[in-house]
Amino acid sequence: MTFGPMPIANGFVHPDKAQTDDYRFDLTPAVCTTCNLFQLMEQPDPEMMFHDEYAFFSQTSSHMAIHFEAFANDIINRWFSSRPDPFVVELGSNDGIMLKHFAAKNVRHLGVEPSANVAAAARKNGVDSLVEFFSEGVAKQIVEKHGQADALLAANVMCHISDIKSVAQGINILLKQDGLLIFEDPYLGEVLQKGSFDQIYDEHVFLFSLLSVTALFSGYNLEVVDVAPQSVHGGSMRYTLARPGVHSQSPSLKATLRLEDDLGMSDHKTYVEFSKRCKNTGRNLKQLLTNLSHEQKNVAGYGATSKSTTVLNYCGIGPDLIRYISDTTPTKQGKLTPGTHIPIRTYETFLSEYPDYAVLFAWNHEKEILAKECEYLARGGKFIRFFPTVEIIETDENS
Repeated sequence: MTFGPMPIANGFVHPDKAQTDDYRFDLTPAVCTTCNLFQLMEQPDPEMMFHDEYAFFSQTSSHMAIHFEAFANDIINRWFSSRPDPFVVELGSNDGIMLKHFAAKNVRHLGVEPSANVAAAARKNGVDSLVEFFSEGVAKQIVEKHGQADALLAANVMCHISDIKSVAQGINILLKQDGLLIFEDPYLGEVLQKGSFDQIYDEHVFLFSLLSVTALFSGYNLEVVDVAPQSVHGGSMRYTLARPGVHSQSPSLKATLRLEDDLGMSDHKTYVEFSKRCKNTGRNLKQLLTNLSHEQKNVAGYGATSKSTTVLNYCGIGPDLIRYISDTTPTKQGKLTPGTHIPIRTYETFLSEYPDYAVLFAWNHEKEILAKECEYLARGGKFIRFFPTVEIIETDENS
């Protein structure tokens, strides 16, 4: 399947540079019939996506802040309680949202983050950060300076790395014999169940499953010992890997493998049906917005996300159907959405004059948003969700 020519998902455009917003790549996913890895066939150069103007800061979400604090404390309490002077390394540490909890407890740590602007924000939070793309060479540098790691962490990062084999080899070099690799990413099983095709964009070169993670890391002296579903990012999976035979395997592995078999994740027909579902969702969303436009309804967007770039460009939705998108991230405000050039406004714009409808592009934070916007709903405002089906939300369904 293909989602067609696509711009850089996080490449929000300055209005005076809109005429030069012409870079496109072919957003075409495929599944490997040998290892079951769902992957993009083409990806832009990493430097085009992760740089000193990277527009994603994890700490803008209070929900994610709580999640990563719990993630850090679980590792400290469950794995580090009996280890003398443990050392933890996080790949793609962003603004230090997780590592700052290790820093606060004087745990030796290092964040490896390729985007200089978010790494600078991490340092302000007291997080030691190295501005690099992680690789075998970087792993060797870290070992020489700090020694091997007791734990290697990554959150919504492993799926971003096209040269995953170099990363796996780097992990093999950096991790102690009794160390742990713990990472979480959007879960392919959730994408297939929800039809959430917006999880497919340039940064997500892979969507992992237990089947594919097992196959990928088996060649690098690592085996999966535990999996744990996570509610964040529209449904993620946390994988814990260790050296073969060092830790016993969790019963959750068998349950997850049964789920993946039930979902047909190694069956070609599953992905053919997924492709059809994506097309139907795209058509239905655009038709609803077109109808609202004909009715002269005021429609805005809620959350200028990377994921929304796929939806907007695949469906052909521009400022004629959505007047603006409200977002709380300062580096996005005043810019235009990649490819479709919908203006991005402050959250105060949304509050100053409630739109009739708001498209929930940040749908993975739906519970948090509906609780926050109870007044908007009470005044007759309506949200539009598009996964698992296109529908209108008129009340806080979680209240």
